[in-house]
Amino acid sequence: MSQLPHIHPTELAERLAQGEALQLVDVREPEELAIAQVDGFINLPLSQYGEWSTDIHSRLDPEAETIVMCHHGMRSAQMCGWLLSQGFQNVKNLTGGIEAYAIAVDPAIPRY
Repeated sequence: MSQLPHIHPTELAERLAQGEALQLVDVREPEELAIAQVDGFINLPLSQYGEWSTDIHSRLDPEAETIVMCHHGMRSAQMCGWLLSQGFQNVKNLTGGIEAYAIAVDPAIPRY
């Protein structure tokens, strides 16, 4: 598989600050969200794939630009690949996940 499209944390922060309409998905577990999160992301934990995968097209807009995040970028890369296989056209993986976002953008976000 070719390199997945990605977005750097600082670019995401700039686009969020400008109020761009982005579809934001966090695939981390609920206990990880309890530690750290970025506003605006909907949570679709990979471990709960069976609960949300069958109605993904009603949960998410396949036409919208979709940014996917996890802790370091591996689980979100899996999700990006799966979304692309489901017909989503504009999917980007957040480079380095919430860890990189906390370092590059918002040091107030707890790191774990």
